[in-house]
Parts: sequence; C-alpha cells; structure tokens
Amino acid sequence: MKYLLLLLSLLPWMAQAKPDLARVMGETLIERGSDFYTFKHFDLPSADGQRHYRVYLAIPKQAAPTSGYPVLYMLDGNAAMAALEDQWFRALPETPLLVMVGYAGERVINAPARTLDYTPAPQTGQPLVFQGRMAGGASAFLQLIETQIKPHVEAKYQLDNQRQSIWGHSFGGLFVLNTLFTKPQSFNRYIAASPSLWWQSGLIMEIEKQLPADVQAQLLILHGELEGQAHKGREVPKERAAAMRAVGADAVPKMLKRLAAFPGLQLGYQQLPGLGHGPMLPASIPWALKVATEPLAQ
Repeated sequence: MKYLLLLLSLLPWMAQAKPDLARVMGETLIERGSDFYTFKHFDLPSADGQRHYRVYLAIPKQAAPTSGYPVLYMLDGNAAMAALEDQWFRALPETPLLVMVGYAGERVINAPARTLDYTPAPQTGQPLVFQGRMAGGASAFLQLIETQIKPHVEAKYQLDNQRQSIWGHSFGGLFVLNTLFTKPQSFNRYIAASPSLWWQSGLIMEIEKQLPADVQAQLLILHGELEGQAHKGREVPKERAAAMRAVGADAVPKMLKRLAAFPGLQLGYQQLPGLGHGPMLPASIPWALKVATEPLAQ
C-alpha cells in the first residue's frame, strides 16, 4: 500500500509533463546525492562509430545479498537518470543495481540514435514511418548490451543471474518486446512501457511468432490511459497515424491474450490513469523497479 500511495502521489505532476526532445538533463541524483546509491559512468562507441554511448551505473550503498544484486537495465539512460527520485527506493524490498544506457551529451532524448538502436529491421519494400531517420538496428544494439555492457558490469559487481530485468519506453518498449520474442534468454524480467506496437504497421506482431514455446520469463506492459488521444496543437504525422490505424487500438490486449498461451511466461498489465505517452516514461520507472526487485517465487 505504501508503494501504491507513492506512485499515486507522483501522477499529478507527471500528467502535466510534455515530451521535449531538446530538453537537457539538468541536475540529477548524481548532483543532489542519494541515500541509496553512488554513481559512476563509462563510455563506449557503437560498432560503426556513429553513436557514442554513456552508461550510467547506480551502485547500491548496501552490500550485495548472497545471491547478488538484482539488476535493471534501462534504455533512454539519460532520461532515466534525469527522472530518478530517491523516494522511489524507500518502499522497495531491495536496492537494485541500475544500468542506464544513454548517449553521450546532456540531451535527455537522442531521437535519431534511439530510432536506429531500438527498432527491429523493417520488412523489405515497406516504407519507413520516419523518413530521414535510420532504423532497424535493434539486433546490433542488443549485441552491444550482451557483449560489451553486460560483461563490464558483471566483472565489477555481484549480480543475481535470476533477477536480470530490462525496461524501455516507447521505441524502448518496442526493443524490450523484440528482445523477449527473439532472444528471451537475455533477461528474466521484461518491462515494456507504452511500446510502439505501430512501428512498421505492427511488425512486432510478426516477430512475436518467434517466441519459443518453452520461454521462461516475466513480462509487464504498462500503458497510459490517455495514450492515443488527440492533443491540442499536436498533429500526428500521416504515416504514423496510418500505421497506428493498421495495428488498432486493441493491439495490447490482443497481444496479451496470445501470450497467455505460453505457460512459462508470467504476464502483467497496468494502465496508469490520466497519463499520455510522454509522461509514461518517468511514471513507469517505479513499476519497473518493483518488478526488478520482486523476490523469486518459492
């Protein structure tokens, strides 16, 4: 109950937030100080040298349990770092180690880079929804996480290999689902906030068919009550609007119904009241923290 009250207390100011692609990080918990964490970061380039990543690490001040820290990998790492609030951790049963994968620089959202890194490869002959932006780099980005970021973190900190979680919002949520469907062994727990199911007119629903029958994982999908509703002064590009219509407003419940056929996949769904797409990024993080720190089932 304490945890739910905390979440509800955060919703009023989150509901008023609007996405701002030019916003910079400003003061974060790194500068303000945390009762729960110390912070470090390391940088690395993409395989093609075109993108430069900054990976923020939030290392718990408490000693690791015998099984190791639960770990939460977070996409849009700059935005995640900017959003973190110390009060979120007070109600958790444990303090997870956070790996926030962002981009070099102070901008909260790097739209061109995340469009490339978080989206699966488009189908041949299908026009891109975002003309002028490169896309389809999800496989390469997952390889970067698996071969460079994970080994770096695992070499330095004791982690619980049965509680490894990943969270992402929007295109990040799409990446989370794509990873679950194609490489489900990569993580144990998946949190997809406002996943962009409309990408390439629902390509992720085709990718979903790759999910192996013996999958063992946990998935939580979060969605804002006001997502998909028109916003005054904001017009959805016609290509994106057409893709959203092709997928349908009931795409999430239909997906959950299909996924319920997998006995080893533990499913959850949460709709957050009064929130649109952009505010779902910070609002979904406390839910991800809760999932990441849940004890193993006995």
